[in-house]
Amino acid sequence: MPKFIELDRTVTLADQLKDEGGPVVLINTFVAQPDDADRLVTAWTADAEVMTRQPGFISTQLHRGIAGSGVFLNYAVWESVADFRAAFTNPEFRARLSDYPETATVSPHLFRKVDVPGICAA
Repeated sequence: MPKFIELDRTVTLADQLKDEGGPVVLINTFVAQPDDADRLVTAWTADAEVMTRQPGFISTQLHRGIAGSGVFLNYAVWESVADFRAAFTNPEFRARLSDYPETATVSPHLFRKVDVPGICAA
């Protein structure tokens, strides 16, 4: 099972899961030893197959750092926090966490778009 590390020490994922707002983006970083990269991708793929079947799931994309990096970034879009919370607590998903390398760390965090006039539209 990977080690969970909060991305924001002042607002935990558990705090975020209490939110009842609309669409969110999950950013989840994974760090693994380069030798464990294939195992991490296999575990993530199995997780993604579970998540894509969940209500409220919109899309996901996995990225890997270049030049042999063991850092991965998952970007997933959900219709609501409630939908993500239900998927994240789904027993089928939770059971798959043990498939990740024990050396891996994960840092999931939820985000919403920010309206920056003239640059970014929310």
